[in-house]
Amino acid sequence: KHMEPQVKQVFQSLPKSAFSGGYYRGGFEPKMTKREAALILGVSPTANKEKNKRCSLHVMLLNHADKRGSPYIVATINEAKDLLEGQAKK
Repeated sequence: KHMEPQVKQVFQSLPKSAFSGGYYRGGFEPKMTKREAALILGVSPTANKEKNKRCSLHVMLLNHADKRGSPYIVATINEAKDLLEGQAKK
């Protein structure tokens, strides 16, 4: 019960797409595009570096190998983060 305010605050800070229940039905492109990277991280293609970093950390924690995540998924998340980080405004 004493953790309830902190838990509520964390849930409110998460992107709404984390709870949408939907998923992207398309396949992967041969070379990752900015649009695809944004879909993987759950951000807008024009999101700033801070938002990209925060959302990539969240997605990474959900898919980490310690939580039975896939090394392929982790590599894809890192690729998406790197692609958007190189193109995002500070």
